[in-house]
Amino acid sequence: MKPKTIFTCQNCSAQAPKWMGKCPECQQWNTLIEETYTETTVSQESAKGYTAFRASLLKEGSNTNKPLTLLEIKPSSHSRIKTKLTELDQVLGGGLVAGSLVLIGGDPGIGKSTLIMQGLNAPLLYVSGEESSEQIKLRAQRLGITDPQFYVLSENCFEAVFEWIQKLKPATLIIDSIQTLYSSLIQSAPGSVSQVKECTAKLMNLAKSWNITTFIIGHVTKDGSIAGPKMLEHMVDTVLYFEGSTHSQYRILRAVKNRFGSINEIGVFEMQSMGLKEIKNPSELFLQDKPNQPPGTAIVSTLEGSRPLLVEVQALVSSSQFPIPKRTSFGMDANKLSLLVAVIEKRLGLAMYGHDLFFNVVGGLKLEDPAVELGVALAFISSFQNTPLPARTLYCGEVGLTGEIRHIPYLEERLKEAAKLGFKKALIPASNFTPQLQSAVPLLEIFKVQSLSEAVELVLK
Repeated sequence: MKPKTIFTCQNCSAQAPKWMGKCPECQQWNTLIEETYTETTVSQESAKGYTAFRASLLKEGSNTNKPLTLLEIKPSSHSRIKTKLTELDQVLGGGLVAGSLVLIGGDPGIGKSTLIMQGLNAPLLYVSGEESSEQIKLRAQRLGITDPQFYVLSENCFEAVFEWIQKLKPATLIIDSIQTLYSSLIQSAPGSVSQVKECTAKLMNLAKSWNITTFIIGHVTKDGSIAGPKMLEHMVDTVLYFEGSTHSQYRILRAVKNRFGSINEIGVFEMQSMGLKEIKNPSELFLQDKPNQPPGTAIVSTLEGSRPLLVEVQALVSSSQFPIPKRTSFGMDANKLSLLVAVIEKRLGLAMYGHDLFFNVVGGLKLEDPAVELGVALAFISSFQNTPLPARTLYCGEVGLTGEIRHIPYLEERLKEAAKLGFKKALIPASNFTPQLQSAVPLLEIFKVQSLSEAVELVLK
């Protein structure tokens, strides 16, 4: 039958008979991609092969299609599978879960393949549709991987990959990348919405039926999100993002979805010539040691999952030569920054509206925790008055619109991290203070503040 052409949105999988600049469903621009298909895309032989594939999964798989009550379902006896990297274990929630499907994305060259090869234990099957076996061998030599059960397969066709999975029965499967894998049952190009959905669905069925822990490496778009339909992230159990700059040696692994653990956990790595090195104490990475603390710098505490991190923030206030002053922020939402500056101007009477404002987070971390707002506000005031804040002091608190310092969660964990790194003082919300809190960190001198003006009076005057 004559092939037909249809246009599929790469964001929401909506279909249209002709190309349109904006998707009518998700309203995204330039996401409709042309795909060719036939009404009878599955031949008789292919249909038999797919039926055999399904039958083999049901025959050898451990799961059945019989519905069970909650009382009949027995808890899984499988414990967490530890990887070679403790930072990876923490992001995953304590280790790998047998039969889980994990999607990892990141910019090209950021180190996704290096992380997977270096972190996972054999026996495993590494399927690459982008690199030859010789290229993978060179990377393995650089990383010092010599395990005899580390299998490498350069293949793009899912049906051919499935045959080798049947023969080897690996404990772990790596697909690099999902955009290069295709099924012969779908008459469209690799990387299209149809191919990505079909191959991911088969991998999910395979992982759950045979308890094969499967890692899928995905490309990212220009805005940093994983390429392909959003349905891809809904189908998998865990979504990891490997972040960082190719111009910096530091990398951050972040979980944004995890059915087996908490989200927003991070792992910090340093890229070296011999592979990735784990950063055991990330707070030391984000703090810059200076003999004298200059104006405009402050140390704040942000919570990433269950891990408190101490981070240095830098603010610069300078006279503007333009009618409209600049507002530049790296590492924090610009709207939140404008709100803090408005509170400073209104509640403290400091006229910053005629100045250029610049803000930066040391180490490239992105701050979303409200507990950093007190330190950020004091950094701007310090730069505006050209007066340094006290050294080795931690600032914790959320700033309200009326200038009050509001209660924050997990303060004891934040203060213990500061005491461990040698900090001497801490400014905290008055509503957080208890005698038990002071006894938990006896080496830390705690100051209670109720408003931003009180904090300024305490540390800058």
